[in-house]
Amino acid sequence: MADGPRRSAERRAYPGLGLTVSLLAARGVSFSYGAATVLTDVELTVAAGDRTALVGPNGAGKSTLLRLLAGLEQPDSGEITVAGTVGLLPQERDRRPGETVLGYVARRTGVSAAESALQSAAEDMASGGPGDAGSAYAKALDRYLALGGPDLEARTAEVSAALGLPADLDRRTSGLSGGQAARLALASVLLARFDVILLDEPTNDLDLAGLELLERHLAGLRGGLVVVSHDRAFLEQAASEVIQLDQHSHQAIRYGGGFAAYQAELERDRARARAEYEAYAGRRDELIQRARRQREWSRSGERSANSPAARRREPDKNIRHARAQGAQQLGAGAAAAIRAADRLEVVQEPRKEWELRLRFGAARRSGDVVATLDGAVVDRGSFRLGPVDLQLAWADRVVVAGTNGSGKTTLIEAILGRIPLTAGRRSLGPSVVVGEIDQARRTFDPASPLLDAFCAHTGQIPGEARTLLAKFGLGADDVLRPAGSLSPGERTRADLALLARAGANLLVLDEPTNHLDLPAIEQLEQALERYDGTLLMVTHDRRLRERIPVTRHITVIDGKLTET
Repeated sequence: MADGPRRSAERRAYPGLGLTVSLLAARGVSFSYGAATVLTDVELTVAAGDRTALVGPNGAGKSTLLRLLAGLEQPDSGEITVAGTVGLLPQERDRRPGETVLGYVARRTGVSAAESALQSAAEDMASGGPGDAGSAYAKALDRYLALGGPDLEARTAEVSAALGLPADLDRRTSGLSGGQAARLALASVLLARFDVILLDEPTNDLDLAGLELLERHLAGLRGGLVVVSHDRAFLEQAASEVIQLDQHSHQAIRYGGGFAAYQAELERDRARARAEYEAYAGRRDELIQRARRQREWSRSGERSANSPAARRREPDKNIRHARAQGAQQLGAGAAAAIRAADRLEVVQEPRKEWELRLRFGAARRSGDVVATLDGAVVDRGSFRLGPVDLQLAWADRVVVAGTNGSGKTTLIEAILGRIPLTAGRRSLGPSVVVGEIDQARRTFDPASPLLDAFCAHTGQIPGEARTLLAKFGLGADDVLRPAGSLSPGERTRADLALLARAGANLLVLDEPTNHLDLPAIEQLEQALERYDGTLLMVTHDRRLRERIPVTRHITVIDGKLTET
């Protein structure tokens, strides 16, 4: 391990040399938040053409490692070496007040930072700054050119048009819809020219067309890719190797061959570890049981050989002595069995990982008609949804599909009465109890501690709420933090805890797998399979849609509904 944190540049090799040279490498990297260890001795190398997926449960350090690789954090120890440009596109869309579409793209592609560095270097050189000002300017210029700064505006206009974004690049991002924001985030990925691109949950909120476009783009990258994603179908397409961050050892374990191969090898590893432990435990138990039996036989035989009754039955003391010695030999055999058990190579029992044991509360039956939209129209600026005629019946299981910005979330808000109708009527059945996960995860007051906000929703006392939240991986420290400071994954688990408590007979889920780790998604699938109420779900998770029983499919296209 290195003596302290280091981040250095690594010289590029020329392609003609036939050498595989890393563009990015982490060697012995460790990192902690206060007393909490996040990463320990992590090793990772990315060369041109590498497609690396980082996986692990929420809280294992995936996003932290990406920030370290991008230079946004410094390791406590170890070394990170880079060649060329490395850029991180984080999972939070982070639209900033007053920022324009072009400004957003320039910031996320690294062009705005490179341009600022170039201007600063130019000013230093013009004012007769340090002796190396010319060299600093040349490096800044190289970076600005490498990131595609000179033609960024033209390229942004072209990509925006292809994605159906507004042509006005000076438009404020705060005025974009959720679907437009998702496409803008995709545009910044398509426009980025980093030698190594680091993506944190890039598939969140993307429609199927966007997912396919992203997959095609990443397949054609000439540089390296490190991606964190919960989308199993995407990982199967995008990753050629998987690095798993272990939440106990905090180390990185590499699996070659792609995501499907990783899952298969992981199952084999678990089965092998379980078989090795069971063989060890079985052999040890056998030896210990043999020792106990022999020890008991020894004690019983020795007592019997020396008892008054034995003297009466067998007056010959030599025979009695021989019997006593035989019993003592059994005792020696017991000691030998114990020594043999102690000499066994110890095999640790495989850890029983924490898992989200999700089960939605029993749904009290609502009436036959759960929700109705009758000639409903919603106007949002230039966008119109409807007119919509829709009726949800008890136990309907409905999946809503459509491109980003087509009106899926608006449809949900219209059904739930969140937004005013321009025309038409809506109604919810009188006995309907709604349980919801919204796309933005805004259930709880961001300024309130999670525990207080959760108790306000459920009416629980703090002790009961703590117990329930702990079952969803939110511990004593987590529940005291402001809800807005929680990670997207933590907010999603808090929403699921609320649903488990609610006993809802209408579940409304808008992209429920966003921000969940892979084991939690599998638990969600099982819970939805068992759920016996009415389900209304928007999801672009292709595996989830394949595995959840559905009775109706609704597609929204430009505010109009069709059903199959």
